[in-house]
Amino acid sequence: MGVWLLEAIEVARKAVEAASDKQAIDIVLLDTRGVCRFADYFVICSGDSERQLKTIYEEIEHILKREGVLPHHHEGTVDSGWLLLDFGEVIVHIFASFEREYYQLDKLWSRASTIVRLQ
Repeated sequence: MGVWLLEAIEVARKAVEAASDKQAIDIVLLDTRGVCRFADYFVICSGDSERQLKTIYEEIEHILKREGVLPHHHEGTVDSGWLLLDFGEVIVHIFASFEREYYQLDKLWSRASTIVRLQ
C-alpha cells in the first residue's frame, strides 16, 4: 500500500473534516481493517446536489494533496451520483442521496467499526 507522510487514519480524518467543511451529509468513517482486504478505512458521505458532490470531491482532493497525499485512482462522475477517491488504505465514497440509499454501503460494511458519524 502507499507510503505517506500521514498515517492512514490521519488521511481518513482529514477527508472527514474536508467533507464536513463542505456540508456533506451523514459522514461516516469506518474502520474496515477486520473485514476488508483492500482498504483500512472507508469514508462515506452524501451531498444534496451535483454541485455539492463536486465541491466535496474537490475539497477532499485539495486538502490531501496539500499534505502530499494523492489518489491512486478515482471513479465516477458527478452526474452518476457516486464519486470515489482511492487513496490506497483509505477509500472515499461521495454519494448523491438516492445512490447512497440504493447501494447501502453502510449496511454492506456493517461489520466494520464506526469511528465517526456526523449527521
